Amino acid sequence: MMGPAWYLRRLSRMGPAEVVGRARHAVVQRQWRTAPPLPPEWPSHPRFAAVLPSGVLGKVSGEAVSRLLATADELMDGRAEYFGVVRTDMVAPDWFLDPKTGRRAPSDEYAFDVPYRSEDTVGDIKQIWEPSRHQHLTVLAAAYALTGSPAYATRVAEHLRSWWAANPPLRGPHWISGIELGIRLLSWVWVRRLLDGWPGAVELFEDNPDFQLQLWHHQNWLATLRSHGSSANNHVIAEDAGLLAAACAFGWFPESAGWRTAAMRSLDVQLGRNTFGSGLNAELASEYHGLVLELGLAAALEADAAGTPVPDSTWDVLLRMTDALASIVDGRLRPPRQGDADDGFGPIVDGTATDRWASLLASGEVLFGRPAWWPAVLADDVRTPLFASLAARTPRATGVRPGRRPAHLRDAGMTILRSGPLWVRCDGGPHGFLSIAAHAHADALALEVRHDGVDVLADPGTFCYHGEPQWRSYFRSTLGHNTLELDGRDQSTSGGPFLWTRHARTKVLSVRTPPEGPSRWSAAHDGYAPAVHRRTVELDGGTLVITDEVLGETGAPGRLAFHFGPAVTVTLDGTTARLSWPEPSGSGVAAPDAVSDSAAAAGAVESSSPSAAGVAEHGSPSAVAEPGSPSAAGAVASTSPSAAGMPDPLAGSVSGSLAGGGLRTAVMELPPELAWSVHRGETDPPLGWYSAGFGRKEPSTTLIGSGTPGHLTTLLRFS
Repeated sequence: MMGPAWYLRRLSRMGPAEVVGRARHAVVQRQWRTAPPLPPEWPSHPRFAAVLPSGVLGKVSGEAVSRLLATADELMDGRAEYFGVVRTDMVAPDWFLDPKTGRRAPSDEYAFDVPYRSEDTVGDIKQIWEPSRHQHLTVLAAAYALTGSPAYATRVAEHLRSWWAANPPLRGPHWISGIELGIRLLSWVWVRRLLDGWPGAVELFEDNPDFQLQLWHHQNWLATLRSHGSSANNHVIAEDAGLLAAACAFGWFPESAGWRTAAMRSLDVQLGRNTFGSGLNAELASEYHGLVLELGLAAALEADAAGTPVPDSTWDVLLRMTDALASIVDGRLRPPRQGDADDGFGPIVDGTATDRWASLLASGEVLFGRPAWWPAVLADDVRTPLFASLAARTPRATGVRPGRRPAHLRDAGMTILRSGPLWVRCDGGPHGFLSIAAHAHADALALEVRHDGVDVLADPGTFCYHGEPQWRSYFRSTLGHNTLELDGRDQSTSGGPFLWTRHARTKVLSVRTPPEGPSRWSAAHDGYAPAVHRRTVELDGGTLVITDEVLGETGAPGRLAFHFGPAVTVTLDGTTARLSWPEPSGSGVAAPDAVSDSAAAAGAVESSSPSAAGVAEHGSPSAVAEPGSPSAAGAVASTSPSAAGMPDPLAGSVSGSLAGGGLRTAVMELPPELAWSVHRGETDPPLGWYSAGFGRKEPSTTLIGSGTPGHLTTLLRFS
């Protein structure tokens, strides 16, 4: 639980209006404890009219159906994975169990008394919340809609009845957070739509007083306790989207018309506030860009299908967000790994093997049209034809679309440099969104570098939110990113797991991104004031030059970090790092132009010199991290003199294998002014990790250069 000091820091980031609003929420929560609100009379003959148009399901490809059914059948067998933890109880889930810790959250306490941030008391709250978003039920309902098999529908009904019985209004952990209620309402809308035609659908929904009670209380909660002030980020979008969708699809209460109007107005305003003019989400967290776009599209389409006017400004924001996504993805349609990521999705009607980003772009192409500069999308999905079927009255957005692919999104401070298969993200934007910058990382001037979609210089990710403060701090720290740490401190000051009390200010100094030829980016930040960190990045063909300068007050010790993706093998010889990784397999997207490797690049990794092979002390200039050795637990292992000419070909590699396929290689010349060391899978303190998704982490190789930085040049040359 948070202590008094945290509450004081949090209070300091609020304005007067937010303080008053939170006080009002506290009064409501106190009233509801003893006098919960009562729903009105249920209409005598409610009718669900928000059905899919005839023939839509026949437009879904066989490949997309196969992927969906593979996931649905896993669920029918009782298996599902949430944040790296496999559950095998999904035939009849315990809605309060955290399978990671084995703890069970209290189910009968008043919701706002549940200490949900305490893992010792409740467990990992995200493990508990995620199944109760009921997105696994939209998958099962989609499987029913596409096959007609009643077993899928029956399982959906069993889970809904079980959840409604176990979670009476305002009791237990599932009534604490508005984002959970909003996404759950979206799921119920899609479940009812996809179960239309099943004989038990009306009994489960329209004729069910349990559903009536849940539906009204969910909407009343969201209409009364909407997020605001410094918390009006992706949470308020989910709250508005869920309230709007439910009030449109289940508009059976006296309050429904008012809820629709208020939610549509708020969604329009909040989408605008949460989005830069360039179209990027203002939280500067890539996965939240996807979440907000999915939620916004789902809600706007729901309103449009119900005949509720959607402002042109809403469609314009959604169009800009879609174009921004298309502009920043790499050659395999992967967006940056910037800021927090917790694997949150809008409505899910596809199998887990469906590519989220290709699906979003496919939906955007159908809804808004495709400019010539967009990347080609060869994959297909279930969602796109279903979304498109609701858009019969959708007006074309009125915004002007870019004539060529944007490379520099000025207001967001994101610049993408490209050269053949090389993709480089340069971070020169604001620290985060609103006064607390909840989902920001201390990553000013950080880089990501990918070759044909493979992480070479990688953003390590997020891993966790609650319960493991040491890991939360590492994954959002300056040292945890490809940038410079000075004087042993982060560029911005953390006041808690979702609170930054001082924000580094970054300014892009110059950008040159011509359609052909060399590109250049330069930016600086004041996070170490009075010293200034300035970085310049130049990309010319297959060569990347990174120049770091510390200006002003000098003499403070620094650490320059380079984090490599889990597929990359790293061999360090003095100040030369030799990199290799398996050639990536094909995907459902258009491949970028290839750069042919030389015959030497296709061979084995070059060996380190005998003089370097025997230098093994932790923190030494020359070392190799060996998987499976004690180094993986926190120290760099020695390489014996007998191995001088034969470095471990798997050094630094975690996923994939170097055998049986082609290799890609690169050479990194590191600044000789610093002493370089190899780190991998260390835990005290954490260093050398990569998180592919929330709740998951794996060892990866990190190079740290320590010393007194002044003018540093790093050269990364791809074969």
